[in-house]
Amino acid sequence: MKTLVAYFSHTGENYFPDGIRHIDKGNTTIAAELAQQITDGDLYEIAPATRYPENYKECVAQAVAEKQQNARPALKNPVPDLSGYDRIILGYPCWCGTFPMPVATFLESADVTGKELFPFCTNEGSGMGTSEADLKSLVPAADIKKGLAIKGSLAAQAENDLKNWLG
Repeated sequence: MKTLVAYFSHTGENYFPDGIRHIDKGNTTIAAELAQQITDGDLYEIAPATRYPENYKECVAQAVAEKQQNARPALKNPVPDLSGYDRIILGYPCWCGTFPMPVATFLESADVTGKELFPFCTNEGSGMGTSEADLKSLVPAADIKKGLAIKGSLAAQAENDLKNWLG
């Protein structure tokens, strides 16, 4: 089974249980790299053409505005041809209760018809939010599997959870 691990992650100021901290590597990146190692899949970063602000409050304000506008931010990297993949592991932080809008850009730019889509979400307490239902609405032709919520601050310890989830 050929697997693509596609993920969106944020660096800069991030929310942690003990407050806002600066990180140089996003929690979702850490979990996506673990998923890539487990599956021996290919890795694709869903990177917006214009970086999100490093400042936490500014980033949240932008994410809220994009969600309200149902925006589709341009992506930095071309979307890969998914025809050779059976399974897509899709990682993202929970923003505004769902996936960030660049994830929607990615999904609408790629043909995920008939693909197994395994969503995972890093968060500090919101779980998957409405992202699973939102994915089913956005890409109904994909076979969307039960998602995995990963506590972002513990992403580096998520290997066993990812293995169990991916079977």
